[in-house]
Amino acid sequence: MIKETLDEAKNDCQKVEEDFKKQISKFRTGRASVSILDGILIDYYGVPTPINQLATLGVPEANLIIIQPWDNKIINDVDKAIRTANLNINPVSDGKVIKLPIPPLDQQRRLDIIKTMKKYTEERKTNVRNIRREYRDLIKGMKDAKEISEDDEKRFNDELQKIIDATGERIERIEKDKEKHILDD
Repeated sequence: MIKETLDEAKNDCQKVEEDFKKQISKFRTGRASVSILDGILIDYYGVPTPINQLATLGVPEANLIIIQPWDNKIINDVDKAIRTANLNINPVSDGKVIKLPIPPLDQQRRLDIIKTMKKYTEERKTNVRNIRREYRDLIKGMKDAKEISEDDEKRFNDELQKIIDATGERIERIEKDKEKHILDD
């Protein structure tokens, strides 16, 4: 029972780590990439729909993204969603196509991106600490109910701490790699 609980904790930590990877992959590095549009949802007839399911996305140049909605009626909705997504990119629309010119990164913008990324890192570390607290409380309840011994609780907490530490280290390494990539670009 303890091993299964540890496996659940490990899975929860991996989900946080995968979410973090996906989240920081959206931070742009000076080159246009349609991945910065991941997670932007458009209200399409009352259904929140990802932008890539409503339009053709393209990168014709290193500093330009083209969005061509299949239904021209939603072009204003797409434009509005991009503006509210805080990408710091101003869409330009001609009524049929939306162009996203990607400005070159200056040093201040790079530092702002890194600052935002550090905030995401801290949020994920907090999520991991919450997982630790949740599972420690669960095991403590099992010990109080005499389902497991005090030694089992101690072993569980030690193993759980190893999982938490390893996850935190991986999250920090991912952040440092992305930070280096942003500064060196």
